[in-house]
Amino acid sequence: MTTETVDELVAQLREGGARVTTARRLVLTALVQGATHATADELLATVRKMAPDVHASTVYRNLEELERLGVVVHTHLGHGAATYHLTTEAHGHLVCENCGATLEAPSDLFDAMATGAKRRLGFVLRPHHFAVLGLCAECNAGGAAS
Repeated sequence: MTTETVDELVAQLREGGARVTTARRLVLTALVQGATHATADELLATVRKMAPDVHASTVYRNLEELERLGVVVHTHLGHGAATYHLTTEAHGHLVCENCGATLEAPSDLFDAMATGAKRRLGFVLRPHHFAVLGLCAECNAGGAAS
């Protein structure tokens, strides 16, 4: 993604009536330019490379607000810290319990589960918010414990 993407996100926020502060723009830039599946602390480190004086609470608060505004989503990938990415990049995750590999699941993989949860339980599933744990193909082929 490019700087244009940050500008598009800023425009989206402004259209929705949200304020766009310098800190918020820095967090958006870190999300666009940073690693996929970045934790809040990793995003903080990226922001501090651009602006060393930004306080950690500013980044955490902005992540929460950007999620409330529907621009960012957090995901729990197993037992580690939550990771963040833009909602435009939301996807399901499969995490190997043996080696820790994380696979991005195709969006249609959880469709049947989401349909069943809605039909049977009235529950609307957000599969980008969690990870399904199991064994990756390599660990499974190697006979890792299940």
